[in-house]
Amino acid sequence: MPIGPGSLAVIAIVALIIFGPKKLPELGKAAGDTLREFKNATKGLASDDEEKKKENQ
Repeated sequence: MPIGPGSLAVIAIVALIIFGPKKLPELGKAAGDTLREFKNATKGLASDDEEKKKENQ
């Protein structure tokens, strides 16, 4: 089930009500940092797998 623009607007309004406009940039930054760390970790795992394949050949 895809999320449409109406659903995103409702989620944004609820987030504003719950956290307030001053906290949202901090939460967004924290979420971005978390995703960046996860992406870097998965890249490391993929490169480790490629190195092991090359060693076994």
